[in-house]
Amino acid sequence: MKIDCIDKGREFDFGRTSADYVKFRNIYPKSMYDKLISFGIGKEGQQILDIGSGTAVLPINLCQTGANFTAADISENQIAFGESFVKEHQIKNIGFKVCPAENTGFNDNSFDVVTAVQCFHYFNAEQAAEEIKRILKPNGLFCMIFMDWLPFKDDVINDMEKLVLSYNPNWGGGGFYKYRYAYPTWAEGRFGIETIHSYDTVLEFSKESWIGRVKTCRGVGASLPEEDVLSFEREYRELLDKYDEPLKLKHQIHIEIYRTDK
Repeated sequence: MKIDCIDKGREFDFGRTSADYVKFRNIYPKSMYDKLISFGIGKEGQQILDIGSGTAVLPINLCQTGANFTAADISENQIAFGESFVKEHQIKNIGFKVCPAENTGFNDNSFDVVTAVQCFHYFNAEQAAEEIKRILKPNGLFCMIFMDWLPFKDDVINDMEKLVLSYNPNWGGGGFYKYRYAYPTWAEGRFGIETIHSYDTVLEFSKESWIGRVKTCRGVGASLPEEDVLSFEREYRELLDKYDEPLKLKHQIHIEIYRTDK
């Protein structure tokens, strides 16, 4: 994938990270899923499409609610690893489809809810919003979620970002400040605001799980040559020696829920 406004057009492919992604990206806290359920995401019998699903992290963590999920992603490799995990764990209420968010191929009015976790900025926003509205049932919900690490509040994260930039100077995936909400132009004429919710949290990682998580990011495993990824990992392991385990890292979670106006 190549997007001119992201990383100055450097190509990236999360499918290259799938083996690590399925092991190390199941990092969203229980508090987030509890909040989604309280906001009406994951009711029994709901038909939910998770776009940009990667290895189906969100559907796997909400499958016990009794909702029925479809995990969709443009990467065949990500979907294959998700399917393998679901099959291994005998999860029956998650299906899969390889497709772009802007053209899913589903029928009109197919889903009660569409979710997008940590991915909407990779889509053509106007096209994706129109497609989401089309496939949602009347009064359906679109839920967009971001979880960002906070480098200016955490030395471990700040050190990591500096190292990533030494290998990939065009990487634009760092430097997060706390999110400030503004009603998006893509929602105009399509969606009304249902819920806007942000909160801070601290996530615990072992050094091994944190390295694995970082390697799956766009600036490392999804874009660097393999030899650079290995070199980054060696150097980062040395850098982490000065920190104790578990690593307790500051993040912000931001949830936006919109209701279709059709």
